[in-house]
Amino acid sequence: MAVQKKLTEANLTVGFVAKRSGVKVSTLHFYENKGLIRSWRNSGNQRRFKPDVLRRVAVIKAAQAMGITLEEIKQTLATLPEQRTPTQKDWSALSKQWQKKLDERIAYMQRLRERVDGCIGCGCLSMSKCPIYNKGDHLGETQSGAILLERD
Repeated sequence: MAVQKKLTEANLTVGFVAKRSGVKVSTLHFYENKGLIRSWRNSGNQRRFKPDVLRRVAVIKAAQAMGITLEEIKQTLATLPEQRTPTQKDWSALSKQWQKKLDERIAYMQRLRERVDGCIGCGCLSMSKCPIYNKGDHLGETQSGAILLERD
């Protein structure tokens, strides 16, 4: 009963929000610093949160689990009027914005899986058909990184 009463109040402590949302206090400070969540200060200059921050943190965690960057999350949440916490309808619209990006990531990971197949266990990087072998570093003059794996 005390938890239910606490959730209806608009002055949740950072410790309570951290425990209830399953993230560290430092993570909440980081999210706030990045503009993903908001707090206010009470008369004792202590950080307080409104109860809807719990839903907002849940949305952030769900998006991160899908591989969405914090910057992408911030940009998407910024589309909500008055930075409100997403409703179920909002979440449906937000997640649709990310579906194409997720499909692209899945396709990319599948291509990587198919291409590194020959190198796993080899370790020598000298096979004539190795998908990441760059003989004489001929690509190093114009590009960097694992570019051979990323080619279609």
